[in-house]
Amino acid sequence: MRGALECAAAAIGSLPFVRRVLVAIDGVDGAGKTTFADLLAPLVGRPVVRASADDFHNPRALRYRLGRDSAEGFFRDAFDVPALVHRLLDPFERREPFRRQIFNHRANAPVVSLDENAPADAVLLLDGIFLHREELRGRWDLSILLNVWPAVAAERFSKRDGRPPASRYVRGQEIYFMRCDPGAHASLVLDW
Repeated sequence: MRGALECAAAAIGSLPFVRRVLVAIDGVDGAGKTTFADLLAPLVGRPVVRASADDFHNPRALRYRLGRDSAEGFFRDAFDVPALVHRLLDPFERREPFRRQIFNHRANAPVVSLDENAPADAVLLLDGIFLHREELRGRWDLSILLNVWPAVAAERFSKRDGRPPASRYVRGQEIYFMRCDPGAHASLVLDW
């Protein structure tokens, strides 16, 4: 595990220091994306802003518009991708104030948050699923796909959420891997 973190830190260290950079940490539910990003942050060697795609979910009515069991709905509608781009990625990259959170999916409510700023050479470490979807994949200065055995991811998911992953989530991620082929687009594929 330490080797994966060191590899990612070295790759980030090779990115330009004269501007802010965007780094995506992708993987299936239960891959350990948040843990990986949190452990990676102090190894980066420059200012880091941590964010999660989980803070850009759509409201329940939109997330479940195709049905509570729809894998297609999970893949298509789980996240507010335009808000992620317009409230976090674009302004962060332009050195403007940004927001790291707009929606609490557990409370199914918008989050009132203040604009933030960061140093001109900051790194955004964004963890989340579906970060190599077509409308996002060209955004990253570096993207990491965490490669995790399905049984390990399911165990981690169960430990985190207190239940095994629903088939909606598993099938939705299968759709993502089939349509978006994140392994082919990631800068790094790291065993975790």
